[in-house]
Amino acid sequence: MANPLKQVFNKDRTFRPKRKFEPGTQRFELHKKAQASLNAGLDLKLVVQLPSGEELHDWVAVHVVDFFNRINLIYGTVSDYCTEKSCPVMSGGPKYEYRWQDEKYRKPTALSAPKYMNLLMDWIEVQINNEELFPTNVGTPFPKNFLQVVKKILSRLFRVFVHVYIHHFDRIAQMGSEAHVNTCYKHFYYFVKEFNLIDTKELEPLKEMTSRMCH
Repeated sequence: MANPLKQVFNKDRTFRPKRKFEPGTQRFELHKKAQASLNAGLDLKLVVQLPSGEELHDWVAVHVVDFFNRINLIYGTVSDYCTEKSCPVMSGGPKYEYRWQDEKYRKPTALSAPKYMNLLMDWIEVQINNEELFPTNVGTPFPKNFLQVVKKILSRLFRVFVHVYIHHFDRIAQMGSEAHVNTCYKHFYYFVKEFNLIDTKELEPLKEMTSRMCH
């Protein structure tokens, strides 16, 4: 049987090109440190904590890019099943509907899930590739609104988890990838809670699942 982890991280399934860290940079070293802790199977609550001597903004930036890459790949595995017909509204079950708003859509607008996801991933990609928001040169300061933008990015990424878990988890289970997706979710959840990066209200749709999964 094919390795489900490889299926999730199969490059052909990537929904968007990955944003990578340049070798030799401080951000790359932080990325390696975070990956090493994950690979060592350490307690995820401990893994997300800011390492001694490191800058909070650098640590957050590394994780935002990493979560974008991972969640992007997870959605890529179900994107063929998330269509205008199957998901005419971007939702998380009957109680939660997400509307899109940006420079083009001035008012919150109801969209199909695939269209919403496309706009969401495009928007995040623009943010994390913006040198003024996510500077790659060591010593270049982060902007004052950095954490404010990060909160918006992570809230929108959380909505991908909501939609995938509630509407497409059968596909994840069919691939045998639920353990991997659950670990990714737990890592994300502990991180946003550690640094208070998502409002509790935004986390409501997966509250019951989270209480069982994240102790």
